[in-house]
Amino acid sequence: MIRRRALLATPVIALPAIAQAQAWPARPVRIVLAYPPGGSTDVLARTLAAALQDAIPGSAFVVDNRPGGAAVVGTQAVAQAAPDGYTLALGNNQTHAANAAMLRSLPYDPVADFAPIARLAAVHHALVVPANGPRTLAELAAKGKNGGRVTYASSGAGSASHVIAETFVRREGMNATHIPYRGGAQATTDTVAGTVDFFVSTWPQVVALVKDGRLRALGIGAPARLPETPDVPTFAELNAQDLAVDAWFGLWAPAHAPAPVVTRLSDALMGILAQPAMRERLNSQGFVAAPMPAEPFAAFQREEVARWQRLVDVTGIRIEG
Repeated sequence: MIRRRALLATPVIALPAIAQAQAWPARPVRIVLAYPPGGSTDVLARTLAAALQDAIPGSAFVVDNRPGGAAVVGTQAVAQAAPDGYTLALGNNQTHAANAAMLRSLPYDPVADFAPIARLAAVHHALVVPANGPRTLAELAAKGKNGGRVTYASSGAGSASHVIAETFVRREGMNATHIPYRGGAQATTDTVAGTVDFFVSTWPQVVALVKDGRLRALGIGAPARLPETPDVPTFAELNAQDLAVDAWFGLWAPAHAPAPVVTRLSDALMGILAQPAMRERLNSQGFVAAPMPAEPFAAFQREEVARWQRLVDVTGIRIEG
C-alpha cells in the first residue's frame, strides 16, 4: 500500500514543473548580451531571436545589450536574475570561460551560476590591418620592433581578441600598446580609419570590409583558406598556429531555471541550427553552426574553463576587477 501511494504521488510532484513549461512563455523573453550592438555576438543573437520566435508559438524574444566591465555587467545581471526562463544570456568563450581565469574577482561563477541551454556557433579569428597597412605578418612584426611601436585594438580586455593579439606581440618581441574597446564594432571602425595598427577580430565582424578592400586580413584561424577570400592565408600556413583560437557562442539561463524550459529551448535551437537555410545564413555572416545540446554543452564549457586557465598561465594576462 505504501509503495502504491508513492507511485501515485510521483506525477503530482512533477505537475508544477510541467505546468510551468506549458505556460512558458507567457511574456517576452530577454536575451541579454554583455556587448554593445553591432558586434558578432549581437548579430548572432538577433538572428536566433527571430528564429526562436518562429519555432516557439506565441513567443517573443527581445535582445537586451548590456555592455561593460570586460563583459561582466550583462553576464552578472543574468546570473542574478530570477530563474524563471524569462532572462537568458547569450555569451561566449569570454563571458563563460576566459573571465574566470582573467579576472581576479569575478562576481559570478560561469559554471555554478548558470544552466547551459545550448552551444550555438563558432567563428574564426582574423588579424586585420588598415587597407594601407602592412601586407604580411612579418611586415607588421617588423613595424613594432627596432625602435618602432604599434597599437592594437581588441574587442575587450581579456577577450580572445586580446589574448591572440598579445600572444603574437610577445612571440615577436614587439613594442605594442593595447587599446581595449567595449565590443568589436568601434574597434573595427578605428582599424579602418587607421587609428590603430591592427585588430584581431572575429571573422563575421570584418569579412565584408575585407571583401570591399577597406581592411586587409593578414591571416585567419580557419583550417583552410576560405572560398570567399582565397587570398587570405591561414595562420597554419604562416607557421603561426598559436594564433588559431576560435570563439564559440552559447545560450544560458540562470542556475535552477525550470528544467522543462531549458529542454524546450535546447530542442528548439537544435532544430533551428539543423536547418540548411539557417546554416547557410550563418555561414554568410561568417559563423559556423556548432550545435550542442544542454548536457554535452555543460561538459564542453567545463573543459573550456580549464583550457582558458592554461592560456592565461602562458600569456600572463590578468584583469583587475
